Parts: sequence; structure tokens; C-alpha cells
Amino acid sequence: MPPKPKSFMKNWYAVEAIPIYAVVGVACAGAGWYLVRLAKGPHVVWTKNNPQPWNSVEQGDNIKMMSVNQKFEKRRNVKSPISIVHSYTPRLSTMVVPLGAPQPIYVIPSVDEIPDEEEDQPKPGRPLAILGPLEFPALHFGAASFSHQYNNEDHLASFTPVRTVRLALRLSLSHALSPDIGSYGIRSFDTSAYYGPSEIVLGAALKAIEKEFPRSSYKVTTKCGRYGLTPADFDYSPATIRASVNRSLERLHTSYLDAVYLHDVEFVCDAIGSSDSGGNAAGLNGSKEVGGGQEATVRGDGDRVILDAISELWKMKEEGLIRSVGITGYPLPTLLRIALMVLHNPPFKPLDLVMSYSNLNLQNATLASYAPLLKQGAEVTQVFNASPLNMGLLTSMAPAWHPARAVPSIINAAQNAVAHCDGWQGGLPNLALGYSMRHSMAGDMPVAVGLSSMKEVHESIKVWRAVLEDDDNSARAHKEREVVKVFEEAGVKDYCWSSP
Repeated sequence: MPPKPKSFMKNWYAVEAIPIYAVVGVACAGAGWYLVRLAKGPHVVWTKNNPQPWNSVEQGDNIKMMSVNQKFEKRRNVKSPISIVHSYTPRLSTMVVPLGAPQPIYVIPSVDEIPDEEEDQPKPGRPLAILGPLEFPALHFGAASFSHQYNNEDHLASFTPVRTVRLALRLSLSHALSPDIGSYGIRSFDTSAYYGPSEIVLGAALKAIEKEFPRSSYKVTTKCGRYGLTPADFDYSPATIRASVNRSLERLHTSYLDAVYLHDVEFVCDAIGSSDSGGNAAGLNGSKEVGGGQEATVRGDGDRVILDAISELWKMKEEGLIRSVGITGYPLPTLLRIALMVLHNPPFKPLDLVMSYSNLNLQNATLASYAPLLKQGAEVTQVFNASPLNMGLLTSMAPAWHPARAVPSIINAAQNAVAHCDGWQGGLPNLALGYSMRHSMAGDMPVAVGLSSMKEVHESIKVWRAVLEDDDNSARAHKEREVVKVFEEAGVKDYCWSSP
């Protein structure tokens, strides 16, 4: 007689099947948990009540399932972050870290960990001169270099930024007793909310060396209002300006900022005249920009937005969070018009600072003519010159994104200038840096120089000292005149491109 078939239940509870059920059960539970976790992630929108859930992610929250070699801590529970967070990956095209996004936190090393070798010491010679009523050093450390636009993540996370900052700051009070003592004294720094992690990297570097260089020993300036490449990425609303400044204070580990600028005001103000194509600085955006007894005229909503933003910065100055208020931009007529408008509208106070870039160099030196107008007409306390290499135009090859690419005659002239400097040590960049330093000092203007490494700090000081010892008959001055003539003969001397 054949055996009876086993029942279904006996098969179901067979001892041999239990491991299979266990494995399948754990897999299903894990898959279900992971799907629920994904559904609750900061990139998923479920309701109109929270259309941007990523803005509610706390700084320091780990939104990844697993993060290798990263330690996440809640910043709200620690005074000095010492971990590194990359919940946000900066996009190279925009650089900027959005106000609402999780912020990367760069390691603050202990002093004992930071190498301090021969290359970390200033070379013997004269320290930097101090210029202007606000007492900034002749060279202003441009920290846009601490961004992914100029350096990769490995560079930013290395000891190089803190060593570069420390070398720039080093200043011996005994220099007057012995010229053989090394002393530099680049004791002011320029950054911006727009420069990706620049504020964070700079702040971590300054925090790491605070025992050697307390906050009172240097100046820090930053910018606000610009958070991307297009006009739509600008936000000058008072609430955003205040939030941006507060974030900068936190990033830079300071209770006050020596100066805060509205970044690139030409993108926000009301345009006067045509800006479809570039031209001479005197005519850029039209001569109607300035003068004519219309200094107080507010020409539209853009101008009003700027005045409201400046008012918010004045309030923060009164609160002790800011010590100076300014604007930055490229077109000089626009900068002059805005400075005059601020002066002639309530509360009728002049701007403390105006920073212009790419307007005092071998190709375009028009800032030398505008600086007196800004100081005397608009009563601006201090004018800054930035980008002595004209955003890379005065290097071996202008960047592909450079606005001068739209004007082939400028690019051709720049390449001819490179050829004229073949025999000059350091080439066109060295000569261009010296030219900008020479003419900036003549106008009592600090010049902002981007510095990424200790080598660049040493070279910049070397050029500044060489310029200081030069006269109009020196080989450097003669070579500068040769290169200026190259741009004159090409018809592009003092030519400006439109912005925006």
C-alpha cells in the first residue's frame, strides 16, 4: 500500500524550509524599510505644504544610508565643529552653497598637526604697507581661491589652505630692528557667500591658528546677495541679507565682520543706457549713469531694492555685527551712480567701501580715473582694486568662460602680450601683478589677489617688494609700457565688456 501524501501544512512547517523563510522575510522587511526611507527623503515632495523638504534638513544630518569615513555630528550641540560633512555637493557651474542647504564642515586641525617648515616662513624683507583710512594692507587676500571653481576637494581638505593663510598673516614686530627678519602681514581676507565653501574653508583655517593670530589681528570682508550665475539668483531682500550675514559670521567663527558688500550690484540695479555690447569704460552702460544733478534719483524697483539692502546692512552695522558697508561690481559708471544714490538718499550716509574688479590692469586701467570720483564725489571712504590679472586674461591663456572671448581682438592682443613677456621672469602674470600693485598703491587702494598656496604668497610679496623699489626707469616699468602699447595698438586698451 503506497504511503499517504504529506499534508500541505506539514510541508510548510518542514524544518528544512525555516532558513529559507528567515532569509526571505529579512529581505522583504529590509526592502520595505528602505522604500519607506527613500519616500521620506529630502528630495521627495508629497504635499504642497512642504514643496522644498530639503530645506528642513538640519546641518550635520546624514541623509545617506551609509557614509564611509565621515563622522556626522549635530552642529547645534557643539560649539566648534571638527567633523567633515558633505551632504551637499557643490556644483562647479554655480559654486554657491544655497542658504537652505546643508553646509559642508571642513576639519579644524589642532596646531600640532599643521606642518611648519621652511616654506611656511616669510622671506626677509619689508612687510606690507597699510593703506587708506580703514587701514587695510596693500595686498588683500582673495579667498575665492578656496572654492571648487579654482581648486579641487583634495586641495581644500588638505593642510594647504591653513598653511597659506598662516604664512600670509605672519608679521614680525621686530622687523624694524632687523631687516633680515621675515615678515609679510597680509592681514585682511576677502570672501563671499557666492564662492562655494570659501567662507567655510577660510573660517576653519583662521579658527585653527587663533592662538597665534587672534581675531583682532586681521580683517575679514565678505559679500552677500549673489547666490548663482543669473539675475534670478540674486536676492537683496533684507531678510535674506541678514540671514546671509549671520551665516557668514557662523562660518567664519567670528562675532563681527570688518566689511560686508552687496555683491555685483549691476545685476540688480535699474539699467541706464544700453549694455548689449561692451565699449570704453567712459561709455559703458551710457554716460547718463552719472552726474547731471540726478544723483539722488531712484530709477526703479532695482534701485529701491539696493537701498533697502543697504539699509539692512546699516542696521547690522549699528548692532555691531558689521564695521563697514560697501558694494562691488564691474561697470564703473554703475558703481559711481549707485554710490552717489546711496549718499543722496536717507539716511544720507556715504558707503564705506567700493570694490571694482578687472578695472586696474595692463589692459584696462580706468579705475585710476574713477577712484577720485568715488572718493570725492560719492565720499566713499575706501576703494579696492580686485583681479589684477583681469580674471585670467593676463595669463598664458584666458579661461574659456572669459567674457573677452566675445571680443577676439582682446584675446589676440593678450596673446601678443604673452609673447612680449617671453623673456621676463614669471611671464605676463608676474608683470601684470606688479603693474596693478604699482597703480593701486599710487591711488591708495589695496589690491585683492587670489592666493591658493604658499608659493603664491611668496611670489606676490616678492613682486610687491620689487615694485616698491622700482622707479619709472626700471626694467619692470619699461616692460609694462611695452605691454600697454600692445593693447593700445590693438585698439582694446581700456575696453570693457558689458555686465550683466
